[in-house]
Amino acid sequence: MASPPDLDPTATLRFIVNGHSGSQDGEGTREAIESTLKFAGRPSEVIYCQPGELPRVAAKAAKQALAERSAIVAVGGDGTINAVARAAHASGCAMGVIPRGTFNYFARTHGLPLDAAKATAQLLEANPVPVQVGAINEQVFLVNASVGLYPQLLEDREAWKSRFGRNRLVALGAAFATLMRTPNRLKLNIELEGVKREVRTLTLFVGNNRLQLEQLGVQSGEHDGDATDTGRVTAVVLKPIGTLGMLGLMLRGALGSLGDAEGIEHFEFDEMVVKPPRMMQLRRMKVAFDGEVARMKPPLRFRVMPEPLYLLKPGTTAEVAA
Repeated sequence: MASPPDLDPTATLRFIVNGHSGSQDGEGTREAIESTLKFAGRPSEVIYCQPGELPRVAAKAAKQALAERSAIVAVGGDGTINAVARAAHASGCAMGVIPRGTFNYFARTHGLPLDAAKATAQLLEANPVPVQVGAINEQVFLVNASVGLYPQLLEDREAWKSRFGRNRLVALGAAFATLMRTPNRLKLNIELEGVKREVRTLTLFVGNNRLQLEQLGVQSGEHDGDATDTGRVTAVVLKPIGTLGMLGLMLRGALGSLGDAEGIEHFEFDEMVVKPPRMMQLRRMKVAFDGEVARMKPPLRFRVMPEPLYLLKPGTTAEVAA
């Protein structure tokens, strides 16, 4: 593994703001960031952009940050953080996070403040810490990636949020509506550690976030060290069930006991290949990663990336080195 990037504490920090993320006002967030940095005397550049501009803007900012021994900072929800993380991971520069999403799993897992001013102030004392990154066909994900029912749930959730606003109750209502429809069943061929098998499932979900997996009840909280640095990710397979079974699973998920349900299989791995039936292999599959939905050509390769993302977190130099 490469060494953490060496940072210049006087270099310009570049903040990439997605004003469409979360329920908070984008301009208010920008003011909180700028006032905190002005008080600290730290030079900065706040780049306010639309969602479609994120990949290009993040790649340019990451290149500049690496050359100046600085960092880029994602301001938004999990989707925004993913776009900035892709650029930071590809370039090898350090990255900070100011969470402005609905659930903020990535930030909460790593103990980052949800308040914009506090998160900005903490960045000034932070060090780059290696954080495990997952990938699906080389598409980086920090929280989760999936096929089947879960991508449909995310699309429905975005539709509901555009109508009713961004909050957890709206997300829960959208999930309930999605689960009440008759979902498509998938037949998948899985290759794991040299063993091939066929599974029938409503969704295949791969999690790289301990907090989310603990809340669902498919991973215990008994892990040493960083929240996601285990070298493995967790797959959750939802077997085909009826509407009543779906309601039961939804309740178990809310109570954090999904892992004990009969219709659920879960296991850890570092690399897994997933293929649809031969007749379907020419079609692109709908996939989700960190709240974003796209289509990818199979086979789908889920794995833990060999190189980490360097996340700005509080800690001493010795803790970072360890």
